[in-house]
Amino acid sequence: MTTPTPASPLAPAWLPAPTDPDALDPKVWSAGTARADDGGLAVQGVSAAALAAEFGTPLLVMDEDDFRARARSFREGFDSTFRDLCGGADVYFAGKSMLTLSTARWAAEEGLRVDTASGGELAVALRAGVDPAHIGLHGNNKSVAELAAALDAGVGRIIVDSVDELVFLAAFAAERGQVAPVMLRLTPGVHAHTHDFIATAHEDQKFGLSLAPSSEGRDGGIAGVSPAAVAVRIALQADSIELLGVHCHIGSQIFEADGFGLAAERVLGFLAEVEAEHGVALPELDLGGGHGIAYTSVDEPRPAAEIAAALAADVRKAVERLGLTCPRISIEPGRAISGPAGLTLYTVGVTKTVDADAPDGSTASRRYVAVDGGMSDNPRPVLYDADYTAVLASRTSDAAPALSRVVGKHCESGDILVRDVWLPVDVTRGDLLAVPATGAYTHVMASNYNALTRPAVVAVREGEARVIIRRETVEDLLRREVDPQNPS
Repeated sequence: MTTPTPASPLAPAWLPAPTDPDALDPKVWSAGTARADDGGLAVQGVSAAALAAEFGTPLLVMDEDDFRARARSFREGFDSTFRDLCGGADVYFAGKSMLTLSTARWAAEEGLRVDTASGGELAVALRAGVDPAHIGLHGNNKSVAELAAALDAGVGRIIVDSVDELVFLAAFAAERGQVAPVMLRLTPGVHAHTHDFIATAHEDQKFGLSLAPSSEGRDGGIAGVSPAAVAVRIALQADSIELLGVHCHIGSQIFEADGFGLAAERVLGFLAEVEAEHGVALPELDLGGGHGIAYTSVDEPRPAAEIAAALAADVRKAVERLGLTCPRISIEPGRAISGPAGLTLYTVGVTKTVDADAPDGSTASRRYVAVDGGMSDNPRPVLYDADYTAVLASRTSDAAPALSRVVGKHCESGDILVRDVWLPVDVTRGDLLAVPATGAYTHVMASNYNALTRPAVVAVREGEARVIIRRETVEDLLRREVDPQNPS
């Protein structure tokens, strides 16, 4: 019987005291993660202890079946919901969340297309065998090499972010005797309910073409005309540009439906203006991604079918009001597919308990649990104040839960992986901890800070585990060094 959890004035208001610290909230963990008969964690039947013993820690574990199921749910949910309205919908996996040869293949095999955000990501998708016509290339400042690679590969769309880029791309493609398939990225002026660093549809940021009229003729624009409208005029007049449609993305880790609907309405209104002015019905509209997932038990993510139904209702209202033929819809989920499919295993090292000043002026105890990774394998808590949770993964415990802080081993006081979590007070050196919902924006954002090597990534399916990204070694780090005493 678990000892009741004592209250702590240090606990944030959103973090309830657990009735069972060993329980796994299905909102937060992958569908294949469960407690085994011995109490330890298992993914698709493979125990965390066995994974750690074979592959070491820190270790990013991807539940392949969960990833595939989430990919299918978006494809089936959106395609069926939009079929009557616009002939269906295309789903692009946002590769920036977790792009490897394996995840790109999983996405493609489940009927998804792949969105890339750099030449490197494009190379991964192509090496994985993704049909180039089903690849998009994003980026607010694409290099000449990246544009050339996209054109030569025959990607299905290049998402253009500015008038400057559009003018350059038109001339560049013309020089090469090619035609660039273009989507124009618009900023619809919708403020998403998320962290400022991952909100991307307001005016004062680096992405996209504003729908608001320009007060001056800046950056090749026309006073009183929006940059988006200027870009449409340029694209339609350029023989080297095939204007497919428009794109918008309001941000990431968003739970509320209203922002997506408002963005769709504003962008569809712009398409109606384009048709009225130019007599051209642009055939495609990409409504981006950014759908939130549960990092803790207080998060309430929406199922893919529910997201599709709400968005389709907003699109239907807008096209009927505007008298438009509905363009082909596409979306770009990334985190919502890869995030919940991943968990990270760590080995516990140092533990200590300190006295901390609580907001109410009292003093209370906080337990620090240090693990063998940190901000180099998951920088999101440092970058975005992101909250996570954690559980004891190698066993269960009847010890009283203690308010704990899971920290890394870097030379930074801000090196925090889980700011507040209830863990058994007997967590000690050698135990395994598991942090869920780490399948997105961990591996792809990992660094070598303090010369730590990046973790391996293991995929688990049907009781079998295999390495899809090998663990980096110190020799890998040294291989890039040029020794001035031995430059050869």
